[in-house]
Amino acid sequence: MRFLKITKNDWARGVEGLKDSFRVFGPVLERSHFNFRPLEKGQEPDFSFRNTRLSPKSTVYPQSEILFTYTLDKSRPDHHVHKEPPRDETPRAILGIRPCDAKAFGLVKLNFDTPEYKDPYWLSAYEATTLVGLACDEPCSACFCTSAGSGPFDEAGLDVLLKDEGDHYLVKVLTEKGGKLVSAAGWAGEASGAEKAFVDGAAVAAEKITSFVSADKLAGKVTNQLHNAKFWDDVAFSCINCGTCTFLCPTCWCFDIQDEVAGTDGVRMKNWDSCMFPLFTLHGTGHNPRGQKTDRVRQRFMHKLKYFVDRYDKGIMCVGCGRCVQHCPVNIDIRRVCEIMNEYEPEPETCPA
Repeated sequence: MRFLKITKNDWARGVEGLKDSFRVFGPVLERSHFNFRPLEKGQEPDFSFRNTRLSPKSTVYPQSEILFTYTLDKSRPDHHVHKEPPRDETPRAILGIRPCDAKAFGLVKLNFDTPEYKDPYWLSAYEATTLVGLACDEPCSACFCTSAGSGPFDEAGLDVLLKDEGDHYLVKVLTEKGGKLVSAAGWAGEASGAEKAFVDGAAVAAEKITSFVSADKLAGKVTNQLHNAKFWDDVAFSCINCGTCTFLCPTCWCFDIQDEVAGTDGVRMKNWDSCMFPLFTLHGTGHNPRGQKTDRVRQRFMHKLKYFVDRYDKGIMCVGCGRCVQHCPVNIDIRRVCEIMNEYEPEPETCPA
């Protein structure tokens, strides 16, 4: 582990130098919100943000991705043959990712990298990516990362961690991949006493977190009892099934595969999908096992706060970024739902008179 000190001028020169060998992404102001976007020549990441509206998961897991191309033109010898288009496996660097979002990649990886199945699209993009984190000195009021297994200075999933010190950055190089990026950028100034600055900064930032959830009892809950609890209608009452919560979430991974044809040329695409959408579980027969709004809302929270806990034993499927809390148009709050589930006790069964 190495500690470096980078002046803001050296930082800017290094970022520009990285663009010769990396696809570089960083937070960019778009009207009133920040989002991670590819940085053009001469463009720096804007670190004046607290958090981006969309998580940076799209840098690894695009909202729409072409898997195959094909033609239906029978006059061509390759008709009806699915061809995989070239994939851009250029090394990429995400600059300024928050620690909670970096941790989220590790949770998502559990789904795309299993002993039985490995998603080559997600994995190749992830393995080509270097995550340069920006420590969170001023957490948002909706953040609850410290009680969701993360924290403002958490290092999980990161290759490099930055701490903004005004006229310079302190840099903690965490992995070999991070070391290669730092070398490619030409950042080399060793820093003394930096480790204490990170420790003290983490403690101060953690004290600014004012929102918390309790999930300690979820693993011990009986799944069917939670599933059949009476509170779900109340939780789902105001939901409009817009899918905002799932599209903003850094740990949501659901997708659909569709064919799009124009004339005789077609593509097979993987697109983000959402368990909040009525069509998500619609069968070809017309049957929908989650045909009602309450069914879909329950699925979202049961998956994140119960099924995931039981299957992976990695805590809840949430890093406490607070996006769904901030942007839900009807104010459904995962913190409240987590508390309800964590404290739920089934009514005792009574014998018929």
